Amino acid sequence: MVQAIFLCLLLLSISLQSSSAQAKNCSSESFSGNRRYSSCNSLPYLGASLHWTYHASDGTVDVAYRAPQSSSGWVAWAINPSGAGMIGANAFLAFPDSATGAVTVWTTQLSTYSPTVQNQNLSFSVYTKAAEYSNGLYTIYATLEVPSNNTKVNVVWQASTQFENGVPNGHSTLGDNVNSQSSLDLLSGHAAPAADNSKQHRKNVRNLL
Repeated sequence: MVQAIFLCLLLLSISLQSSSAQAKNCSSESFSGNRRYSSCNSLPYLGASLHWTYHASDGTVDVAYRAPQSSSGWVAWAINPSGAGMIGANAFLAFPDSATGAVTVWTTQLSTYSPTVQNQNLSFSVYTKAAEYSNGLYTIYATLEVPSNNTKVNVVWQASTQFENGVPNGHSTLGDNVNSQSSLDLLSGHAAPAADNSKQHRKNVRNLL
């Protein structure tokens, strides 16, 4: 009995230390141009983090999305205004330009599980966007309109090294790459599993394969 209690306390301690380390990792990050954000969340998959400042006066948000990746790969972060998961997501993608090698950022709307990625307008206004690569990390910066000024947003993020004709194309459909979605409250910073993170979603992905 004593051993069981000790084991439970040990596991709780490890869990709290892990949560503390994650929070510290998120809050200790710094950004170029002396950019600062009021909130951050260490996302649970792909080593990514999201920083933001929400402006209630005009319903906009300044965002910095950061994720590890090789310099020859790509990362993406998205808001899905119509539901959870990939379908309907409005995405920002950072990747090296095939001609110059410089980091570029595209915006695209995802309507299928096998989209043809194009640089296009999103369903909400994007006022600024930029991206950079440093020390093994991509960072996407953006100022955008919060869809319908709903501060509870469904977010999706992704990473891959797959390209077609110099454009991001495809990613793993296993593990973290499938689970990388969440529901985020821009006011409280609270994150929860997205509704689409389900057996049905996994079945849809398997059917596509």
